[in-house]
Amino acid sequence: MKIAVVALGKIGLPLAVQFAKKGHHVTGCDVNQKTVDLVNASTEPFPGEAFLDEYLKEVVASGHLKATTDTTAAVAEADAVVVVVPLFVDEEGVPDFGWMDAATEKIAAGLKPGTLVSYETTLPVGTTRNRFAPLLEKISGLKAGEDFDLVFSPERVLTGRVFADLRKYPKLVGGINAKSTKSGVDFYNAVLDFDDRPDLNQPNGVWDLVTAEASEMAKLAETTYRDVNIALANQFAIFAEGANIDIAKVIAASNSQPYSHIHQPGIAVGGHCIPIYPRFYLWNDPKATVVRSAREANAAMPAHAVTLLKDALGSLSGKKVLALGISYRGGVKESAFSGIFGTVTALKAHGAEVYVADPMYTDEEIAGLGFTPYVAGSAIDGLILQADHKEYKSLSASEFPGLSAVVDGRRALNRDNFAGIAFRVIGAPASL
Repeated sequence: MKIAVVALGKIGLPLAVQFAKKGHHVTGCDVNQKTVDLVNASTEPFPGEAFLDEYLKEVVASGHLKATTDTTAAVAEADAVVVVVPLFVDEEGVPDFGWMDAATEKIAAGLKPGTLVSYETTLPVGTTRNRFAPLLEKISGLKAGEDFDLVFSPERVLTGRVFADLRKYPKLVGGINAKSTKSGVDFYNAVLDFDDRPDLNQPNGVWDLVTAEASEMAKLAETTYRDVNIALANQFAIFAEGANIDIAKVIAASNSQPYSHIHQPGIAVGGHCIPIYPRFYLWNDPKATVVRSAREANAAMPAHAVTLLKDALGSLSGKKVLALGISYRGGVKESAFSGIFGTVTALKAHGAEVYVADPMYTDEEIAGLGFTPYVAGSAIDGLILQADHKEYKSLSASEFPGLSAVVDGRRALNRDNFAGIAFRVIGAPASL
């Protein structure tokens, strides 16, 4: 089978490699010429994805994967097209379809009868049928569901472990009609393998959700549920701080119940999923007050961490503060919607002199994000840990001359290494 994968980012490239490893001939499409050149040279464009370097070299060498900037030409040769172009929202929570519309237009220009088009980018409910189907039809002159098949099948993986997650989680598929859905189910059965999951209520594999809308809703439901759960944990944590309770012990006890799972609290989770997809749901359902409140609660956590540091130091005005961790998640080089931005903004609003460090970023990259890189060994007054990189577990107060107060926003530091320092953990009383 010939497959075109549109957008070779941190999800799209591993997908393209996975399809190629199954013996299909894959063309990866991207607007970035540098990304295309790196892929064609068997060089991974970004670090941190398990097995990507090894697998990429294998499938490029075998001729099963190549990359191009010409999406239309790649689609014209493809039996199936998988779209993984990012979709963001503006400050008001309105989706910005600019990149996706542009990609869809290029796909439509090369679309031929019999092709399957599958959108994997998370979308508001109704987008596949009501926005992309008409756009594909208008430019191609073909009829969706008749001349070509159209489905929505959300990515359900985390960067850093994409290949493992593709096997672990069921692949959800829903089309704009029964013919499209069947085509989508057949396609994903041909390109994916699945782990045995006796814990599921049906065999792991490709799950037919019947409609594109159901498939779109399934992804929004799972990510929005997580956002609400995290917000609840964060509100528990803030209450616990004032009630002399260690929230970690409370959550561990609560999670011992078979029906309960509460996330650990902390500085707001970033990435493309949790901060963004609940806003897609709110765009569909603006009356969802619980979802809106949860998003607001999570977005406020960086400022709360800064307040904890201010209380520990008495004032932040003129104080030198190090914010540790740009990445939104430990071990992943990705700053999208990371809590670092809100943390730095809140620190500066209190008059602090802010420095930033992250083992996955060079000083040049840190400066490129608008931050001042920290020079190792420089004196600081306070420290806020934002990302849970494994390297931070071994840090100690001796590495930070003048350090008086620490806020561990992710429970990732070894407190014993900061003896004599005012040490605050989100969700724990100041005395702990």
